[in-house]
Amino acid sequence: MFIDTHCHLYLNEFSSDLGDVISSAERLNVKSIYLPAINSETHIDLIELERKFPQQCFAMMGLHPCYVKEDYRKELDLVYEWLNKRPFAAIGECGLDFYWDKTFVKEQYLVLEQQIEWALQFNRPIVLHTRNATQETIDVIAAHRSEKLKGLFHCFGGSIHEAQQIIELGFSLGIGGVVTYKNAGLDLVLKEIDLKHIVLETDAPYLSPVPYRGKRNEPAFLYQVAEKIAQIKSCNLEEVAKITSANAMEIFGEYQFNLLHS
Repeated sequence: MFIDTHCHLYLNEFSSDLGDVISSAERLNVKSIYLPAINSETHIDLIELERKFPQQCFAMMGLHPCYVKEDYRKELDLVYEWLNKRPFAAIGECGLDFYWDKTFVKEQYLVLEQQIEWALQFNRPIVLHTRNATQETIDVIAAHRSEKLKGLFHCFGGSIHEAQQIIELGFSLGIGGVVTYKNAGLDLVLKEIDLKHIVLETDAPYLSPVPYRGKRNEPAFLYQVAEKIAQIKSCNLEEVAKITSANAMEIFGEYQFNLLHS
C-alpha cells in the first residue's frame, strides 16, 4: 500500500478525467491521497473532492505562503472558520516561500506562526511548504517546539544538515518526483536518512517524476518515486511501501481512522 501525502487533485488539471486518475492510483495500490489547501479560491473544491471520494481523499486546511497577500487576515479568518466547522487531516499547506516574491515576508512569518498555534489548538499535524526558506522554516518550528507539534516538510530538497534538524524536531521528510531528477542531489541525502523518517508524495499536478517529467503529475506516479527510493536505499519496493505508509499513518492515521469509521 502506498500513501500520497500531498496532492492537489482538486485543481482544474484533473477536471476532465478525475475518476480515471483515482482508478489508476488504486490499481497501483495508492490507497490514500491527502489534499493540502491553498487559499479561499479552492477550499470548496477541496472539500467537495473529499466528499465525493471519502475512502481515498482526505482534506487539509490552511493558507499557502505564496497566497499571503494584503488580505491575509481575511484568508486566515476563513481558515479558522473551517477548522471550527469540522475536522481536517492536517493544517496546511503552510510555511515560507521566498522564491517568487519577498513582498510579504513579514506577513508569511505571522501566518505560519498562527497556523502553528492552530495545529496545537486542534491537535493536528502541520504540513510545511518551504522554498528558498528551508532553514528559516526549521528555525520557526524549533522556536515553537513541542511534543504535540508534529508533521512533515513537504517536497523536501535540502541538505543532510537540514534533514537532520527536521528529524531531530520530530518531523518527517516528504519525498516526491524530485528524487528522480538526475542533478537534484537528493539521492545523496536520502542515502544517509533512515526510511522511518520519510513519507511519499506527488504534489500533483506538479513535479512529475522521470519518465513523466514535463507532463501532468498524478497519484499513480508515486510508484516511480517509491522505486527510486528503493534503489537508493538498496531495499525492495515492498519495504519502502510498508515503512513510508506506516510513517504517514502515524502522522495522519487518527484522522483517517475516525473519518472512515464515522
